[in-house]
Amino acid sequence: MMTPKHHIVVGIDGSKSSTTTLEWAVRQAELTGATLHVVTAWAYPEHRTPFGIVFDIAESADPTARARTKLGGLIADVLGKHEKVVLRAEVIPGNEAETLIHAARGADLLVVGSRGRGGFAGMMLGSVSAQCVRHAQCPVVVVRHPE
Repeated sequence: MMTPKHHIVVGIDGSKSSTTTLEWAVRQAELTGATLHVVTAWAYPEHRTPFGIVFDIAESADPTARARTKLGGLIADVLGKHEKVVLRAEVIPGNEAETLIHAARGADLLVVGSRGRGGFAGMMLGSVSAQCVRHAQCPVVVVRHPE
């Protein structure tokens, strides 16, 4: 009888702390033999005006392509040292927390970073990581960037 392989989802946003978060998830995948699902989510930034919500993005820009390029570079940098890890990378348009929570359904673990802004804010979870901790249906690890 074959046992199912473990599955880890890691959320990456392209920040400096994403490298630390991805490195932690890759090491955990190595230790457990898990497959790694690397997820980047993006949403158009919204700015409220007296006339409604205005999207702050050039129409000719392709945010999915930009996110894929950035994600590919980050994965290449980190995975060079960890050749045995099997991973799947995905860029998904949508709210970051909701996307990660959905992607983690059925996973053994969800790994996210915490992007506190230093001082008191640095002691708190970021809004995405806090939502994941509250709502994910699997254990969540929040990796802090050592700044």
